[in-house]
Amino acid sequence: MPGFRRARIRLCAIDTGGSFTDCVWVEGGRLGLLKVFSTPADPSRAIAGALEKIGGLDDSLILLHGTTVGTNALLERKGARLALVTTEGFEDAIEIGRQARPQLYDFFFDRVRPLVPAALRFGVAERTASDGQIVQALPRPALRALAGRVRRKKPQAIAISLLFSFANSRHERAVAKALRKLGVPLSVSHQILPEFREYERTSTVVVNAYLQPVMQGYLEALDRRLRGTGKLHSARRTFVMQSSGGITALGSAAREPVRTVLSGPAGGVVGAAAMAKRSGIDRIISFDMGGTSTDVALVDRELRLSRQGEIAGMPLGVPMLDIHSVGAGGGSIARFDRAGALRVGPESAGADPGPICYGRGTQPTVTDANLILGRLQPRRFLGGAFPLDLERARRVTGEWLKATGSGLRLEQFALGVVGVANAAMEKAIRVVSIERGSDPRDFTLVAFGGAGGLHACELAQALGIPRVLVPALPGALSAFGILASDVVKDYSRSVLWPVPGKLPLPRLEQAFAALEDSAVRDFRSEGWPGSIRWDRRVDVRYRGQGYELNVPYTRGMVETFRREHQRQYGHGYPDRAVELVTLRLRATMKPPLTALSWAGAELEESGSEPSSPRPAGDPVAIFFGGRKIRATAYAREQLPSGSNYRGPAVVTEYSATTFVPPGVGFSVGPERNLMMALP
Repeated sequence: MPGFRRARIRLCAIDTGGSFTDCVWVEGGRLGLLKVFSTPADPSRAIAGALEKIGGLDDSLILLHGTTVGTNALLERKGARLALVTTEGFEDAIEIGRQARPQLYDFFFDRVRPLVPAALRFGVAERTASDGQIVQALPRPALRALAGRVRRKKPQAIAISLLFSFANSRHERAVAKALRKLGVPLSVSHQILPEFREYERTSTVVVNAYLQPVMQGYLEALDRRLRGTGKLHSARRTFVMQSSGGITALGSAAREPVRTVLSGPAGGVVGAAAMAKRSGIDRIISFDMGGTSTDVALVDRELRLSRQGEIAGMPLGVPMLDIHSVGAGGGSIARFDRAGALRVGPESAGADPGPICYGRGTQPTVTDANLILGRLQPRRFLGGAFPLDLERARRVTGEWLKATGSGLRLEQFALGVVGVANAAMEKAIRVVSIERGSDPRDFTLVAFGGAGGLHACELAQALGIPRVLVPALPGALSAFGILASDVVKDYSRSVLWPVPGKLPLPRLEQAFAALEDSAVRDFRSEGWPGSIRWDRRVDVRYRGQGYELNVPYTRGMVETFRREHQRQYGHGYPDRAVELVTLRLRATMKPPLTALSWAGAELEESGSEPSSPRPAGDPVAIFFGGRKIRATAYAREQLPSGSNYRGPAVVTEYSATTFVPPGVGFSVGPERNLMMALP
């Protein structure tokens, strides 16, 4: 690997994944890229190691971070010992839920166990009506008794969610004041999610409280590790990526970690949209295949937000980019089930022990299959800095096949592994496109992640997608997206206002002005200078409906809602009145720390060599369509801009590899994006 120039680095984005930790930085008008193996037991160790390698540990560093710490804590059930305080009689709402089964006719499904056991749920005798009127007051003796009961259970964090607190927060504020003396983190619903729907609001606040000690501990450990070098600045220069597609201050992320559960994948969507825009494309399906999972999202000219997401079976009401994930990645483990059918994932070999070809793994993975098929080149992985062990992959996989009693040849098995993984990822793309009213044939598939380019063309052919774009920095696009993100803060307030005739414009303006005042205070308290851009939107529904559509706030938003309802569902109710349900404000600011802009910056990958005027193609053998064929391997940095090529081909680069099937044409544009046109 070539040595790094040890110049001062002012801006660096790091995304921690299951297999690799990706680092993208701006240095002297150039973009640099480094990938290192993740350290799952302590993610901060890989981050500190990456920063030391690139010479970024000094007092000028501004660190932008995408993390899976919150997601992993939820999936692995390794959060805090948690207490829940709610209105008396509603203690079991988080367990009752909506009484909806994930599979309608499956009577044997396993219910998701609540994060708060029954013994740690506390009810208080109070009641606020839906219009904000106090029906039953909350006396001080009850608060003192509540504090004593909670203290005896020794929780590590407390969630507070009282009935209709979004309409009147008086009782919640009183409970929070009484429990603050216990000295543990508090998550209060009217601060985190002032919206209706009791179950979803309580679930969101519970998840936030569950993650608070974990996220605070991780961020403090990261700060200590970096400070241990004696070179790093204060934590005020560290920022965290949110699930909504924008960065926030470290303190905000520690207080509301529920907003970071899709931190890394959100960076990928932002990066994909930014890179595609440089090629003049604004309708994309992002396809991010990493080591552990695949994340897909649809961007139709603007990022699509979901406000009723679900992670690990628990609903979350905070804004998140509409991302669908499946357990299929490069490290996904292949196996035969009891019926002899081939399965791939969701278990992953991760970074430790990793795939067989990394040198320590013993179970075949998607990465091993691609290597056996010739689609991965063993001496071009990570720019040649980490050769893959093809002989070990073939030997250990062959021994594993014999041990399972399978009669498949090695290449047949590898083709089967790729086919099963492709089927899972194709289904995920259908979820975000066809199942939500969009035709994938109208979009460009933007493939990234370390393994995205290996599978993109076959997925596009299966779905009828006409073009595939593999952007520059494909193996670290999530880190690049974090680098390119704005500072974002989201606010909401449920109002439930019927609209029998004209819009209540004065009330709407007053309510949005209050939200904007809150945003200004928050931006200024975190020290963000500059102007704020506002995006006002409203959740609207027909009277009597249970769910809403989100539309921009304009004088004609009722007509916009009716048209959108007709488009999405194929019918409308022209004579039925509508209801304004929730007001939403998205406040965005261009951070001053991006004065060294990534736009137009020259790319310098850590393992890349200087470009040559002619492509140096090497003949290689690959397996495709059940037989061995000859293909050409190209180094992407040596492909001249504007030249056209045709598959079969393997295009290698430092951070990823792209497989181009026979008959597919491809070229590199001036913005360094690799474009493939499918026949």
